[in-house]
Amino acid sequence: MTLSAEAELIDQARLVARERNTTLNDAFREWLELYGSRTPAKPTIREFLAAGEPIQSGRHFSREEANERR
Repeated sequence: MTLSAEAELIDQARLVARERNTTLNDAFREWLELYGSRTPAKPTIREFLAAGEPIQSGRHFSREEANERR
């Protein structure tokens, strides 16, 4: 895999990695593991529905009431 970035950004990242006693490659691997293991920011529709509570209307309507025309 080949990635690209601005040379100045890479140089800055190398300096930070050196200050942290690691390499840019190891820092990137660590970031990639975190990035890949994140849970999605938005829940799926199934997760959303499963988290909700059922709505109670308070009573049951008869067939006639439900189909009543006004």
